[in-house]
Amino acid sequence: MSDQTAGERPAEQLDDFDRRILAIYQHDTRVTGESIGQAVGLSAAAVQRRLKRLRARGVIVQEEARLDAKALGLPTTCIVGVDLEYERNQHVDEFKQRMREHPNVQQCYYVTGSMDFVLVVVTRTLQEYEDFTREALMEHPNVRSFTTLVSMDTVKSGYALPLSDLNSRPNSCSSA
Repeated sequence: MSDQTAGERPAEQLDDFDRRILAIYQHDTRVTGESIGQAVGLSAAAVQRRLKRLRARGVIVQEEARLDAKALGLPTTCIVGVDLEYERNQHVDEFKQRMREHPNVQQCYYVTGSMDFVLVVVTRTLQEYEDFTREALMEHPNVRSFTTLVSMDTVKSGYALPLSDLNSRPNSCSSA
């Protein structure tokens, strides 16, 4: 097996066992190696070794608890399209860093098209969202404009990837 950095086409190096393990593990990281092993036909030790290798290679990026925003008093979710005034590397990098640091920004995507960024922002109220826009967007000297979509219902949310037929599909869009 060759040494590669994360993001250098790791899917091509995944075998069927890796994909089957990840298909289970990505939905619940508390599943035991023994349970996964029984489902995929490997020993618990082999599953743990593969998970360790997948973490080291950067295929498994992070394992975290998924919390219910509404249960924690954050029922307002807004999807925000942001258009920057200046798009030089330093301006884009500075905006990325500000969004990484803002506690209300749950997700931030640098995108192509009619806007530069798409944010997912959670707040307790619409008033708190307005406060966010004033502080993080309106007062930011490089934000030209922004558009807000207020989520009425979360129909699907998550990071699970379609792993079952990873090698049989053409690569139509690669990610950075």
